[in-house]
Amino acid sequence: MNESIIMALIATLGTWSVTALGAGMVAFFKSPNPKLLNLMLGFAAGVMIAASFWSLLQPAIERAEQSSFVPAYAVVTMGFLCGAFFMWGSDKIVTWAQKRADSTQGEPNERLNRIIMLVLSITLHNIPEGMAIGVAFGTLQRGNYSTENLMGAITIAVGIGLQNFPEGAAVSLPLRREGYSRKKSFLLGQASGLVEPVAGVIGVALVVYVEAILPYALAFAAGAMILVAVHELIPECQKNQKAQSYCATMGIVTGFAVMMLLDVMLG
Repeated sequence: MNESIIMALIATLGTWSVTALGAGMVAFFKSPNPKLLNLMLGFAAGVMIAASFWSLLQPAIERAEQSSFVPAYAVVTMGFLCGAFFMWGSDKIVTWAQKRADSTQGEPNERLNRIIMLVLSITLHNIPEGMAIGVAFGTLQRGNYSTENLMGAITIAVGIGLQNFPEGAAVSLPLRREGYSRKKSFLLGQASGLVEPVAGVIGVALVVYVEAILPYALAFAAGAMILVAVHELIPECQKNQKAQSYCATMGIVTGFAVMMLLDVMLG
């Protein structure tokens, strides 16, 4: 098996384990520390925004200039928008399904519908995140291995892993509050992250065996990550801004600075 695929599989298994760790918080309490979660979400958003450029868009531009017959700016723009629209479409599907579930209020399956929609929402968001990790590790194949590329891929996995922790808790804790057992709440919470290893292997395999797709795939992953960071992570971590002034904001700044520092040092 290709080394890039093995590394991507290990990395995505790691991000899934962080989801499971977040889901495991249900064993200790029914509600998380909002200040800590906001800080983690902000840090993850900063890492993902910085990684989207230095570890995904910049390499996509360079590779498109070297190997693509299409202008690099067109390749990167197309891939970036496709990634963002993919996430937007996923969100619309979930919203539509939730509205249908809400229309069944008062029926016996109301509680089950809420649970399915909650797990489905997190699961859909994990697909492009897993692909982003796979694409990042796919850049290491065919003589493209370098410390800079390796650290960039690892940093992307770490950033996604950090934001997976509150996602796991976001599934398991509400289930626990609705009366589900700790065991069942944990199992459903960690299951939302199982799709990441599958998506990661698919992402890296596409890059490894279809090299021409690499610039598009890198930009696609960047678009998906930017949309997740801007549309979900940043608004979520800023919910209690008045009570916790600048806590989440400093998390974003710190996450961005850490990612920037790593890339500059390795560049």
